[in-house]
Amino acid sequence: MKKQLYLLYFVFAFWPVVSAFGQAPPQQMRTYCNPLNIDYTYAIYNSNQDISYRSGADPAVVKFRDEYYMFVTRSMGYWHSTDLLHWNFITPEKWYFQGSNAPAAHNYKDSVLYVAGDPSGSMSILYTDNPKKGDWKGVPSILNDLQDPDLFIDDDGQAYMYWGSSNVFPIRAKTLERNHRFRPSEKTYELFKLDPAKHGWDRFGENHADTARGYIEGPWMTKHNGKYYLQYAAPGTEFNVYGDGVYISEHPLGPFTYAPNNPISYKPGGFANGAGHGSTVVGPNGHYWHFASASISVNVNWERRINMFPAYFDKDDLMYVNTYFGDYPHFAPDASEKPGQFAGWMVLSYNKPVKVSSTLEKFGAENLVDENIRTFWVAEKNDDQQWIEIDLQKPAKVYAVQVNYHDYKSDIYGKVPGLYHQYVIEGSKDGKSWITLVDRKENKKDVPNDYVELPTPATVRYVRYRNRNVPTPNLAISGLRVFGIGQGKVPSQVKKFAVKREQDRRNARISWEKQPGSQGYNVLWGIAPDKLYSSWMVYGDNSLYLRSLNVEQQYYFAVESFNENGVSKRTKVMKVE
Repeated sequence: MKKQLYLLYFVFAFWPVVSAFGQAPPQQMRTYCNPLNIDYTYAIYNSNQDISYRSGADPAVVKFRDEYYMFVTRSMGYWHSTDLLHWNFITPEKWYFQGSNAPAAHNYKDSVLYVAGDPSGSMSILYTDNPKKGDWKGVPSILNDLQDPDLFIDDDGQAYMYWGSSNVFPIRAKTLERNHRFRPSEKTYELFKLDPAKHGWDRFGENHADTARGYIEGPWMTKHNGKYYLQYAAPGTEFNVYGDGVYISEHPLGPFTYAPNNPISYKPGGFANGAGHGSTVVGPNGHYWHFASASISVNVNWERRINMFPAYFDKDDLMYVNTYFGDYPHFAPDASEKPGQFAGWMVLSYNKPVKVSSTLEKFGAENLVDENIRTFWVAEKNDDQQWIEIDLQKPAKVYAVQVNYHDYKSDIYGKVPGLYHQYVIEGSKDGKSWITLVDRKENKKDVPNDYVELPTPATVRYVRYRNRNVPTPNLAISGLRVFGIGQGKVPSQVKKFAVKREQDRRNARISWEKQPGSQGYNVLWGIAPDKLYSSWMVYGDNSLYLRSLNVEQQYYFAVESFNENGVSKRTKVMKVE
């Protein structure tokens, strides 16, 4: 099976791009939902382990001629978008990096420049003035032995190469001479490295709980209002706490100052965890957007997806990324109403009663509604007789649905053409009479994290998924998420909120009284009362052990509760020295 799929890949991979450019325009949606619904490539490395999994990570997004291109680790091509919302895969005419790691891209003088990491060999800069066609040309062998590169060309034309992916070495840089085929400087500039003794979020492991050294990686330079923001990822891509920090300077080579609100991109709680190794791009209407890696890490550690968040620079020149309710629906980048802001649609399906047509082994139906991307349901068969039915327990107004498929023993490798998902989602007020909410039965696209906004909201109590086709041997779903607004009461404001910073100032124990009718809580913190830029979504608990603080920084905290009906008033902001 694997050899047949590899053969299919090589037959199609080097054809001129046949994308969705000629298809009917996609449904217009005001919102999007993480993880992004693109046709992620099945990994082609680790194939000797015979493990099949999709992965999308280390996104490098560049704006070119008012459109966007996204380059992703080992994806055998790249994606194109006009709005940062709808993406179409491009198989280029010429491509030199089929197995490239952690790519970088830059828009310079009417060409897209591209470079990919190769820690064991020489590297080239590729360029094209027609990325839709993909007739890439190369400037060969300019640098050697780099991982996680970032190419940046300043307004004065001076070029720089940043790189780093190590638990030993710092982020480093060289200058490049554009007029001499991007020849690198002899001098290597060592810029900064992790400091876990001072920065709690630099620590390795799930919830920063491991004693091993963390990794610093994935640099990305953004210039804004004359300042240079060199972003970097830590502490490891497979963890819920994978995030991005930033150092700020008046010059591309420093000296750099650690941002006091680090990490700036951080999403350790909720359904799709992770907000690290990203890139920042100016999107529609001049708004900044940050793309980052989200961890699944079930089949292997490197099983990932891509998240997109709005990014900002405040009045004090601090960069921050808004991950608040980060895997709930948000307004799209080109939306006329508050692009990037939380739409206010809640998860109606969380821990609700669910019935299914069949269950394979231990992969039970409860995994469909537990808001955990790492657990999943598997049906006994993959056919059109399989179904899921969720009882929302009370009528609610449904605005959108997200179907997150999982790769359980998928046995697919590479970029295989012709993959598609087909299904129908129905709603009912009484469990007897049903109406169609989402009709994907004629769909011919690969939609592994399919998010669909209903053209007209529907008030229903029951939601049913009926399977038609999935491209994998097994029907497996990690989350059938129903979004909308319930008709009940919003939970009350949280009481007895307490924050105790430990002797080890990197840590704080946070607790509060459980609120009746609450699904979960958002813990918010920051370096000032009006800078609560970080948040952690907590389901089913009334405490959080936070291990990501900076030793020399004082903080402000608040907490709110939420359920399917909305979000409570926040607690009074608490100062903690």
